[in-house]
Amino acid sequence: MRLIGAGLPRTGTLTQKLALEDLGLGPCYHWVNVIADLDQVELWSRALDGEAPWDEVFDGQRSTVDWPGGYFYRELMDAYPEAKVLLSVRDPEAWERSFRDTIWTMCHGESLMPLLSRARAEVDPRWRRYLALVDRMFWGPQGTFSAGHSEPAMLIEQMVRHNEEVKRVVPPERLLVWEVTDGWGPLCEFLEVDVPDAPLPHANERGPFVERVIGGALDSLGAWREREFFSPA
Repeated sequence: MRLIGAGLPRTGTLTQKLALEDLGLGPCYHWVNVIADLDQVELWSRALDGEAPWDEVFDGQRSTVDWPGGYFYRELMDAYPEAKVLLSVRDPEAWERSFRDTIWTMCHGESLMPLLSRARAEVDPRWRRYLALVDRMFWGPQGTFSAGHSEPAMLIEQMVRHNEEVKRVVPPERLLVWEVTDGWGPLCEFLEVDVPDAPLPHANERGPFVERVIGGALDSLGAWREREFFSPA
């Protein structure tokens, strides 16, 4: 493990994943790894229970960004003392809107995405465990936003608090505070690698996020319908 991302979700972390892999720090573990393999939820639940399953989680990985890894940045700093830490940041208001439109909405409210997500949890035990992990990691007593999340100001306050805590905890020589708009230069200098000829990759995270939740729910509900109503007795 060469780099630990401590930046919150919705701070350009999928772009970071692609950039780090272009720089030779791949594979880079990201929340999409969990969505692609829901069996990994059990490992992260164990981590929240106080275990340290890092060798199992990060086998073959050279970096990690986004949650769940970023949630455990302090533990990972101890587990990988040679790894550097990347704190990705973003304009707080823009971040709040992006976070609320995706992760928050998946778990709250009565729009299509949370309704389908909750319906999937009724027929898919693995997705039910996944939502329980999200609840613990974000909204519950252990959560990043346990102090409140119903209003924009609440989320923004806790975002700022998280970023300041990372700056306080991580030794300066180990830390880069970086925004996607900063481009390759600061990131490559920090990692001591050459700047690529190609532009920094850009990933639009909202569309794929919504598709993963809604598409996954429709697939699971369709499979359940086939089993319940069309399978031979």
